[in-house]
Amino acid sequence: MDPFEYAVIRIVPSIERGELINAGVLLYCQQKDFLGARTRLHEARLLALAPDIDVAAVAQALNGWAHLCGTSDKLKPGERFRWLTAPRSTIVQPGPVHTGLTADPAAELDRLLSRLVD
Repeated sequence: MDPFEYAVIRIVPSIERGELINAGVLLYCQQKDFLGARTRLHEARLLALAPDIDVAAVAQALNGWAHLCGTSDKLKPGERFRWLTAPRSTIVQPGPVHTGLTADPAAELDRLLSRLVD
């Protein structure tokens, strides 16, 4: 079993209201050199919180998270994870970082997506 870190990717349509929906998971496992993100946008949930939100723009931002987990000449996976989990005040943002143990980071990422987003 190897340690891993993860953060829930969440959508916060209005910072002032403090409401959010979980829309994905970002997972990093240093020992397996694994960094991945899975996202799933539940449009009905989002529109219930923010009827006027640009759903296509939010979906595009979510897709960017998975893209940013890909290979990079400039940043190692751990550096990308730290950059992605840094606090920000955008509509799509990371939650706090949590830890766990896994033998299979990709399967753990799928499990967390099912448990925390679906």
